[in-house]
Amino acid sequence: MIRLGRLTDYGIVLMAHLASAGEGPHAARDLAAETQLPLPAVSKLLKTLARAGLLDSSRGAKGGYQLARPADEITVPEMIEALEGPIALTDCTLHEGACSQESSCHVRTPWQRINQAVHDALAAICLADLAGSADSGTLIPLASLGVDTTGIQTRDAGPKPSSSN
Repeated sequence: MIRLGRLTDYGIVLMAHLASAGEGPHAARDLAAETQLPLPAVSKLLKTLARAGLLDSSRGAKGGYQLARPADEITVPEMIEALEGPIALTDCTLHEGACSQESSCHVRTPWQRINQAVHDALAAICLADLAGSADSGTLIPLASLGVDTTGIQTRDAGPKPSSSN
């Protein structure tokens, strides 16, 4: 299973909250309360995101954190990479020579293409897209976010009930 870690999920929740919260620095304690996330995790994540250049921080009584750039200029891969490191589905897509089978591997090139496709699909989604849909509670079709869904099949919800009289 390909899954983001809990802290990465929390970090993206914080970024989306900051994107919709408006201008001005926001204190870590306030962000933790507003997002219902644990303060120690929020503090750690905010520092990590600031070190990555995605947030600006200011000290003092009126200090806090705010987005370093507009939300429509921050992509999903930037946030994931800041929190988890490079996006890589397999070691060989990230590091050449990471596998002893690399020279004879027949699936390395396809995995690299798949990894690039995943990265490209995520890069088509920006923080503004996430923040704009945060309160709706509905699923957003990938195509509406600019993701090429050609060839992607969706799961059928199962057989439809028959209407017998």
